[in-house]
Amino acid sequence: MKPIAVAIICKTPMPGKSKTRLSPPLEPEECAAISSCFIRDLARTIRELADDGDVAAAAVYTPFGTEPALRRLLPDGFHFTLQGDGDLGARLLKGTADLIDAGFGGAILVNSDSPTLPKSILRAAVDAVREGDNVVLSPAFDGGYTLIGLSRPHARLFDNMPWSTPQVYELTLERAREIGLPVVNVPGWYDVDDAVSYAMLEGEVLRGATPSFAAAGLKGAAAPATARFVRDRQSALLRA
Repeated sequence: MKPIAVAIICKTPMPGKSKTRLSPPLEPEECAAISSCFIRDLARTIRELADDGDVAAAAVYTPFGTEPALRRLLPDGFHFTLQGDGDLGARLLKGTADLIDAGFGGAILVNSDSPTLPKSILRAAVDAVREGDNVVLSPAFDGGYTLIGLSRPHARLFDNMPWSTPQVYELTLERAREIGLPVVNVPGWYDVDDAVSYAMLEGEVLRGATPSFAAAGLKGAAAPATARFVRDRQSALLRA
């Protein structure tokens, strides 16, 4: 049985070029620092999933030449695939195709903004991709999706999509219907990419507040690096 590749789609963190929509409330240097934490924590969850034996951990990354810096954020054993050019859709399509061409039984691409993404959501996505030629989605709180999984590339799902808008998830469903592709939804989660979602993250890691939209019984991953960043920042603000 071929393993399913579960890949973080990410940009190696750099001050002024990472998670810029989080400034404010964060400073540019803090945006790069928390981006590193997000990648560390999500990679930790994916590595735990890979220990089950039917999953390969991967990173679909950019830019070229930053591999040593990115490797410092990831556990051993991650498969590296360089992102292509173009918009997010072109990069998602190429990443999916490259991973499948590399011999994996399917590809699940996970955004790097969800450090507390539960392992159970990823497990459900892997199982759904194994069911056959479908599209697997985890709807995001902001109207996009936290992950997309495919056993075969389907360009129509990504073409001319208004990325970073609340319409992405619904439009993806429409595209799937157009091409007769079954949709499997796994439980949704949230991306941390603005002040509102950062406040949600603070509630989760500081007070243990489960997001209001989460399915019953669903609890976020521990995300130790992110939790430490949030606690240290909160302490510094209280001392100022």
